[in-house]
Amino acid sequence: MVDGERDSLEVLDTAGAEQFMSLNEVYIKSGRGFVLVFSLTQEVSLKEVESLRKQIFRIKGSENVPIVVVGTKSDLVSEREVPASTIESLASRWNLPFYETSAKRNWHVNDVFEDLLRQMRVRYPPDAAKKTKKKQREGPCLIM
Repeated sequence: MVDGERDSLEVLDTAGAEQFMSLNEVYIKSGRGFVLVFSLTQEVSLKEVESLRKQIFRIKGSENVPIVVVGTKSDLVSEREVPASTIESLASRWNLPFYETSAKRNWHVNDVFEDLLRQMRVRYPPDAAKKTKKKQREGPCLIM
C-alpha cells in the first residue's frame, strides 16, 4: 500500500539477459516503469546502467518514463567503488531519483518501489488505464 492506495507491480528481473538485446527490447517496449540497478562495489556496472537508460529512452521514444536508479550493496562500505559524489552528479544530470540500498539489511528497498509506483501513477493515471483495459477487452481478440 502506497499513499493509502493498494496497487500491484509485476517485476521482471532481466539481470544476466544483457546478451539478448532483442529480448531486452521486448521487455522495454512493454514495460511501464524501470528500476535500473548497479552495484556500489563495481563501478563498471554503473556504466551499464547509463547504456540501458539511453536504450529505454530510445525504444520508448521519450524521456518521460518512470525510472528509479538503484545502487546496491550499500552495507559493504569497505568494498565501495562508486563514490557518493558520482551518484549526486548523475542524479542531477539525469534528473532521476537515486537510492542506495542494501537487500541484506533492508535499507531503502521499499522506498525504491514506492517512488517508482508514484511516478507510474502520474505517467499512467488509473482512470486512463481502466479505459485502455476496457477497450482491449471489447475487441474481437487479444494477442499476447
